[in-house]
Amino acid sequence: MKAIISFYSLGARGEALQHGQSGTLPHFLEEPVDAYIVKSNPIKLRCQARPALQIFFKCNGEWVHQSQHMSQEHTDLGTGLKIREVMINVSRQQVEDFHGPEDYWCLCVAWSHLGTSKSRKATVRIAYLRKNFEQDPQGTEVPLNGMIVLHCRPPEGVPVAEVEWLKNEEGDHNLIISEARLSDSGNYTCVASNIVAKRRSATATVVVYVNGGWSSWTDWSPCNVRCGRGVQKRSRTCTNPAPLNGGAFCEGMSVQKSTCNTLCPVDGGWGEWSEWSPCSSDCERQRSRECTAPEPKHGGRLCDGVALATENCTGGLCTQNRKLLHDAKPNSSDVALYSGLAAGVVTVVLLIIAVTLYRRSQSEYGVDVIDSSALTGGFQSFSFKTSRQANPLLINSSMQPDLTVSRTYTSPMCFQDSIDKELMAERSLLDPLPDLKVKGVAERAEYHVMSHPQTFPRGLAPDYRGVAVGTTLSRRSKNLFTPQVSLIPSRPHHKATAVFGHAGGRLVVPNTGISLLVPHGGIAEDTTWETYMIINQEDSSTLCEDGPEIFLSPAVTYGPPGLDLSCPIAMTIAHCGEVAADNWTIRLKRQTQDNKWEEVMSVDEESTSCYCLLEAQRCHVLLEHPGRYALVGEPLNQEAAKRLRLAVFGSPDTSNSLGFSLRVYCVDDTPHAFQEVAVGERSRGGRLLEEPKMMLFRGNTFSLQVSIQDVPQLLWSIKPFTTCQEFSFSQVWASNQHPLQCAFSLERYSHSSSQLSCKISVRQVKGEEQILQVYTSVVENEKGVVPFFTQSDCTITSQTGSRAFKIPLSIRQRISATFDTANAKGKDWQLLAQKLHIDRNLCYFACQESPSSVILSLWEAQHQDSGDLDSLASALEEIGKVQSPRTGTLGCSRDEQDSEFTKLG
Repeated sequence: MKAIISFYSLGARGEALQHGQSGTLPHFLEEPVDAYIVKSNPIKLRCQARPALQIFFKCNGEWVHQSQHMSQEHTDLGTGLKIREVMINVSRQQVEDFHGPEDYWCLCVAWSHLGTSKSRKATVRIAYLRKNFEQDPQGTEVPLNGMIVLHCRPPEGVPVAEVEWLKNEEGDHNLIISEARLSDSGNYTCVASNIVAKRRSATATVVVYVNGGWSSWTDWSPCNVRCGRGVQKRSRTCTNPAPLNGGAFCEGMSVQKSTCNTLCPVDGGWGEWSEWSPCSSDCERQRSRECTAPEPKHGGRLCDGVALATENCTGGLCTQNRKLLHDAKPNSSDVALYSGLAAGVVTVVLLIIAVTLYRRSQSEYGVDVIDSSALTGGFQSFSFKTSRQANPLLINSSMQPDLTVSRTYTSPMCFQDSIDKELMAERSLLDPLPDLKVKGVAERAEYHVMSHPQTFPRGLAPDYRGVAVGTTLSRRSKNLFTPQVSLIPSRPHHKATAVFGHAGGRLVVPNTGISLLVPHGGIAEDTTWETYMIINQEDSSTLCEDGPEIFLSPAVTYGPPGLDLSCPIAMTIAHCGEVAADNWTIRLKRQTQDNKWEEVMSVDEESTSCYCLLEAQRCHVLLEHPGRYALVGEPLNQEAAKRLRLAVFGSPDTSNSLGFSLRVYCVDDTPHAFQEVAVGERSRGGRLLEEPKMMLFRGNTFSLQVSIQDVPQLLWSIKPFTTCQEFSFSQVWASNQHPLQCAFSLERYSHSSSQLSCKISVRQVKGEEQILQVYTSVVENEKGVVPFFTQSDCTITSQTGSRAFKIPLSIRQRISATFDTANAKGKDWQLLAQKLHIDRNLCYFACQESPSSVILSLWEAQHQDSGDLDSLASALEEIGKVQSPRTGTLGCSRDEQDSEFTKLG
């Protein structure tokens, strides 16, 4: 290579002399610049010099071969000097193969007749951007006008990634906000990008909160007594500003009281009469007195009576028409007056005598004529009200519903079947007898389940151990001012029954989140089974004494016990566990004959006897043996949490026209648990005053506090020592058996107060807090009704045959036939499970006669609500991308397969 360079040097010098170029060293018009290789695309390095007879690249100290250079030259018309341009390619492989102490580099060397010039070094690096951020931004809560600082360290990359911020998916936001405003609340995402890729960090939620501030004090109220020492008060509200976004409520008292002294009123009293005045010409004299003994003061009453008295004068001292009084003669008009009065008196006397004689003559008949008022004087009028028929599900069943509210939520409730109604009616008769076991009634419920013996295969004697016999009824005292268990006296069974045959079907217990899928072909032909599901809310104490496990779902019984199926059923159970973080060990358990609970499997383990697919709010279980099942959780640490649903109901106090009762419920966040509360409140005339909210209750042994806040003190009063109530940790943590309820009794000062507004705070000590905002009218007619539940056809409990399934039977059979056996393309049931995101515990499906059919049953259970076949169609299309040219995914022609996908879509 040195010989080549020397040759070019000599040739260049000769050429320069031949063309007569001036003696200057080469000057670089363009030098190579730093470059990055993106993925596997090579980069180009350019170099341009004037005057230049030759240019060569030198990379990492080695000359680049002449064959790798691409060069061209032309003459500058202005100077006549020769300009040469050279370009080379650098590949990713070249850079990766270089292992020097520094980055891969290249420079240009240009020759003229006077010598050589070197360009700058240009480095060549492979560009990349890691996936994970070195530091994700963290959510924060800041006060209004506080400073927001979000830290974000982008992933490692070459070149270094540039960072920008998105707020609620909108760009151009700063990392530091010096004075936070309410509009700055939102979800912030850090975006790092370079020439290779763009990465998004985890979202950080920023909450700008406002702490509450007191308003000005109102004027002092009048003293509450008219005389002597009393109390006056003034109030203020936490509205200047009102707390927002979880800001702290105002500290201190909202009402201030002060002693006051009111001067007692002094009633007036008459003084002594004055002397009589001399007789006047009208034969009258007068005397007077004054209201000065004492004078009325401070609102006291004036004296009763007259201040001036007048009377006639007598004794011959008074003259009338200048004559003595005894000399005056009576005139004719006076004589007529006195004669008329005498005649009237005589007539009245004669009438009284006549009536007396008549009554005596009628006494022999025993009839007495009396005043009509005596007939009614011994009686008082009564107003009789007929109360509605008592509801056996409520202790206070005589309470009338009040439909006066400005914002109310209600629900279409599903009626239970006739045997449940009859069962509840019989239990209501036994309510006055405490601790009486209604065994006979439960046996009647058993008999109802066996009402279709012809549907069972001959020779079977089903055992309905799942039906609760020996239910205990007990009475509880009513206490509205301390945390208590719900006033619903009995926990009714929720059940559904249907007869299924070879075509299979779906059984649903309405508004509970519980359903059962019997696959097509699971029951033998020419055979039918009466299948049932019963839901019970079990007490966590039945698991094991002092054990850490609690129920996260209701106990669900399906049967009959002798049910014989050729493939597993799919059961869906709603649960209340917060399973997003790995803080639980969740197990599926089954109740044994001796009422103990045994483990079937852990949802995190592999099993060939059962399959559990756990989702955020429900679990899909594949089962082969009837019985009673439940999801049980064991907390691994104090961060383990269960979801609670919080709701506030209200109704007027029937015993006090000015009273109003608020009832706050804390129940497990499952549809079944909340339905029991809603049914009970609907029966007692309660109204849902705020949409229910969800709260995480952690297993940190701290209690739950419920308090009422911001009650208008000038309009409403609440009984002392009831504004804050508390549930112990154990009551909430193991509250499966009964909904937790506390009540607040309020009273308005007058009937003119028609609105009630306040806040209900529900918080766990050292945990989360939720606020229920109450704003309701206590006098207006009900309006703004919002349903408790969203199911429209809640009375439909079963579907049979093709109506119960989303996937048409022909498509299901073809999919099963295609994927149950492996082929050369690797399209088997395992690939189908992978595309449907069922990628664990595959050994369970391997033990099934038709793995694909069982996988599709699980898919049916997952998508029973949405009924969306797009996900299945998309999975089959992805599998079809690796198909052979002649046949499609389903083992049919391409046109036939497109037709089948059209049916799915």
